[in-house]
Amino acid sequence: MRDGHDSGAFVELGSLTKVLTGTALVRMAGAGLLEVDAPVERVLPQAPASGISLRHLMEHTSGLPRLPPGLSGPRSDPYRDFTPAALDQLLERLDRLGGRQPGQEEYSNFGYAVLGAALAAAAGTPYPELVREHVLEPLGLADEVTAAPPAGRTLRARTRTGAERTPWTMDGAILPAGGMWGTPRALATLVRALLVEQVLGDPAPSWQTAGRLRWHNGATRDASAFAGAFPDTGEWVVVHRLGGAPADTDRRGVGLLSAAGQPAAG
Repeated sequence: MRDGHDSGAFVELGSLTKVLTGTALVRMAGAGLLEVDAPVERVLPQAPASGISLRHLMEHTSGLPRLPPGLSGPRSDPYRDFTPAALDQLLERLDRLGGRQPGQEEYSNFGYAVLGAALAAAAGTPYPELVREHVLEPLGLADEVTAAPPAGRTLRARTRTGAERTPWTMDGAILPAGGMWGTPRALATLVRALLVEQVLGDPAPSWQTAGRLRWHNGATRDASAFAGAFPDTGEWVVVHRLGGAPADTDRRGVGLLSAAGQPAAG
């Protein structure tokens, strides 16, 4: 791996976690554990009727805001206090939290936190376990993608003195939106298996589209990632960086695909 990225070290996936969450939803629906178009309140009874379905959450059309309302964590760790208990309190007034009507597009980390809670309720298991069962084990990645990376095997940004910087706390309610860790090797397998080989079926709608390009990105305090592919030609790319602007990471990813002889969008 270039620039110090050990292929077996664990890096933050950021919002690439949403691809795992969306794929888990589709797989669980295929197994009869829930329905993709089920209203949220059918799976999470504490939520009032809101017109929001699980599909809305997956496709960012729930109308819910980008961030969970009332985040109280510091700027250096914004999701620290967004615990499952805090999410439960928000669920009780879910019908009053949307800035837009269901069906209107607005990218929402909060929506994916709700979706992850719904999947856990339907599966009767915590989010990391259901993702392991329905996504990671079928892909042979159960040991390389996790919510709790092994001690001493993480790749993190460092301060000017060489000390590791502390990443955001992402193992609470926000986990299904952006808190998983994985090896660069696992990221490559995910993109190739889900987008190119499509070994689990059609890619979940959690992937973003731009013409022929299927892609997703992610960013946390110190890390950013871009993953994309042209499924029709089989070309794919994964870029993960520590430091720098996330937009530059996206540009590098698209540039690498373009350099392979393909346009950035059809």
